[in-house]
Amino acid sequence: MTSVSVVDAEATDLLDLAAALVAVPSESHQERELADLVEARLQARAPSLEIERVGDNVVARTDLGRERRIVFGGHLDTVPGNGNDGARVDGDVLHGLGSADMKGGLAVLLRLAETLHADPERACHDVTLAFYVGEEVADEFNGLREVFETRHRLLAGDLAVLLEPTDGWVEAGCQGVLVMEARFDGERAHTARPWMGRNAIHRAADVLARLSAHESDTVDVDGLAYREALQVVRVDGGIPDKYNVVPDRCVVAVNRRFAPRYTPEEAEAQVVALLEGADAVEVLQAQPGAAPNLTDPLVAEFVTGLGLPVRPKLGWTDVARFASRGVPALNFGPGDPTIAHTAGEYVTRGSLEHVYGTLARFLGVG
Repeated sequence: MTSVSVVDAEATDLLDLAAALVAVPSESHQERELADLVEARLQARAPSLEIERVGDNVVARTDLGRERRIVFGGHLDTVPGNGNDGARVDGDVLHGLGSADMKGGLAVLLRLAETLHADPERACHDVTLAFYVGEEVADEFNGLREVFETRHRLLAGDLAVLLEPTDGWVEAGCQGVLVMEARFDGERAHTARPWMGRNAIHRAADVLARLSAHESDTVDVDGLAYREALQVVRVDGGIPDKYNVVPDRCVVAVNRRFAPRYTPEEAEAQVVALLEGADAVEVLQAQPGAAPNLTDPLVAEFVTGLGLPVRPKLGWTDVARFASRGVPALNFGPGDPTIAHTAGEYVTRGSLEHVYGTLARFLGVG
């Protein structure tokens, strides 16, 4: 396949368009080049849509006077490369960083924009397409957060669909996320006379054993089984470059993914109980999950009307950001979520075409 630019790739060949997007590096904090190309493509190929730029976030909106508005979102950024930079097409499969998470989804959104421009009268809903930065990093850098805080009307809608990789399933709701640190204090001494001090790392041993033995629950929420997870993700201790000193400090960082039945405060209390014995505990990050909301009329119309399979979303997504503002939201996009962030990430032509066709039918333009 000959390489083409993001602006020039034909939307009717979604694999080709996705490959052009993958070919543009856009690791978190470095999305500007891709944002410029997405904006230029929308201006050239879907000029009837209202196109707004907020920082490096690009928002395109129809203004057809329809009763309801559907917001579609896709993030521009990727995680750091893992030997998989660049795009490689093998038949009907696109390999490369971000191919599944989520430049395949971006290709679908760009084709939807062009379809709505070419045939707006058939659309049964108004549409907002949000291309945003900073989804793969700390929440303070999230582009949707920036737009909500500065131009919130651009994201107003009756239903939000995030094109996270779901392999064509509806992944309903999402888990909450909690990151905590537990600190263990000790007293320095020479390692030849450890009885004169207190080893902070040794003091953490009981808590580490408790966390290792912990079996997380599977929690039913509206008939969906959310499998929770609890992992130690970092242990810091000791004196740098000093191997003859009993350490006086140890910090254990824990990541908890909790079912949307619980609030962050409830999840925190559950983790604090497992950290008993620490001298201090601090919450570094706490984000609520989102309930499946399958009984919402628009969600039900999307799921039932299109005959789509449903499963719970394991992980946090911006579905929670919309849900916290009273907008029902779901995850639905091309690509296998189990290979996101891996060196072998890929997306297939069939997955791209299925998701585009489904969304086009829901909007009345398929």
